[in-house]
Amino acid sequence: MALFDKPLFTFEMANNHQGSTEHGKRIIREIAKAAEPYADIFDFAFKFQYRNLDTFIHPAFRERTDIKNIKRFQDTRLSQEQFLELKEEVEKHGMYTMCTPFDEISAARIKEQGYDIIKIASCSFTDWPLLEAVAETGLPVIASGAGSMLEDVDRVVAFFRNRKLSFSLMHCVAQYPTADRYQEMNQITFYKQRYPGVRIGFSTHESPDNTEPVKIAVAKGAEIFEKHVGVPTDTVALNGYSACPEQVSAWLEAAKRTFILCGTTAGRYLPAEKEIADLQALRRGVFAKHDLEPGHVLTREDCYLAFPCQEGQLLANSLSKYASVTVGSRAVGKDEPLMLDNAGITDCREQVLSAVKKVFDLIEKSGVVIPEGSCCDISHHYGLEHFEETGVAMIECVNREYCKKVLIELPGQSHPAHYHVQKEETFLVLYGSLDVVCDGQKRHVSRGETVVVERGVNHSFSSEEGCVFEEISTTHYGNDSFYEKAGEFVNPRKTKVYLTKELLNKL
Repeated sequence: MALFDKPLFTFEMANNHQGSTEHGKRIIREIAKAAEPYADIFDFAFKFQYRNLDTFIHPAFRERTDIKNIKRFQDTRLSQEQFLELKEEVEKHGMYTMCTPFDEISAARIKEQGYDIIKIASCSFTDWPLLEAVAETGLPVIASGAGSMLEDVDRVVAFFRNRKLSFSLMHCVAQYPTADRYQEMNQITFYKQRYPGVRIGFSTHESPDNTEPVKIAVAKGAEIFEKHVGVPTDTVALNGYSACPEQVSAWLEAAKRTFILCGTTAGRYLPAEKEIADLQALRRGVFAKHDLEPGHVLTREDCYLAFPCQEGQLLANSLSKYASVTVGSRAVGKDEPLMLDNAGITDCREQVLSAVKKVFDLIEKSGVVIPEGSCCDISHHYGLEHFEETGVAMIECVNREYCKKVLIELPGQSHPAHYHVQKEETFLVLYGSLDVVCDGQKRHVSRGETVVVERGVNHSFSSEEGCVFEEISTTHYGNDSFYEKAGEFVNPRKTKVYLTKELLNKL
């Protein structure tokens, strides 16, 4: 067995053995039988409680029968030899052994006797001398913190983290039994968010017929579960929070069904083949608007999307802004589907991210501040593979009646000749230098210098060392940049990237 590879369900015997090893063994056997059908998906532990009663109870109170807990502890007292008999019975059934000490002598004894896990009860949660003794054992620690203030929980978590011990924290409410209105199941979520890396569990004291809390605990991500258990007889009646074997079975079944419903937490789930097929059948396929020759690079003007699609057809899902699709060796006629076996698809997402990273490396070097939430246009006239030679990155900060952009030219990069009909702009160099050509006149512009580009003026720019510069202009319109190519003026190819906080941190 490997501890914590599977959800761990702990059966707390407490004093339900009634001071009898034979009755304790019966509890273990009958609970083990109830748990057996779930052994493939859950791990199990039986938990005992150790009190060194000769020192735990004050000498003046040892014979008092009017104090409930003293009488209970004395009436159900077992010797260490008897506890070891019970421990051997647990091991015989392939379950982990766990024990709660209530004093330092008991903590050392748990270590000496070879228990797998040591448990801290809620009443001992901030018993610092006992916690030191627990830490000395080096055993995996599970702690219940019912009734503790947040600063105490923080301190206990830090105490065991600092000692590099395996530590798990249980949400627990110490009302016996716990009514629904006091369950506070959201504490599991709170613990998971506050203590990342700490295994969170649920120690339960509700009525044993109530399986709703364990379902909620599973759904909220608890990994360890604990319940008081016992076996009623003609002379033994269970308390209001201890479960008999039948109730344990119902408890485990409820947990199993909830784990199935909740599914994986290790990552994105893998969809079933039928789910994939059903979704594929509902998606739009790519059809040719006109005849397409082999080797043609597809644009949105070349195709349309329609339902139903055909098996093996290129789907709308493939036409992201990062995808480049080339017609294969077979021509595609008008209104015919473009099939996957006749299409070459290239995903340029990584190329875009690489280009953006180089742009932001230069921005960081320049010290220029970019507003979060801005958009960055990667302008690549001859393809992303040639962006570092030809292109520019344009970060739009404001675009109202006035417009401000931050433009970045990488070292050795140039931007082709173009003009604007509606926009007048001024360039202000913030970092590096820029070579600007306006109406055939070349000018070298350094940090702090400006260049005015009037409407209709053909202009281009480049930078040998790299440049970060502001463009301050009238309103920018998306269809107002015209580039000369083979005697015609055409719009450039751009890829827009939204500068989210997550992306900026990644860069």
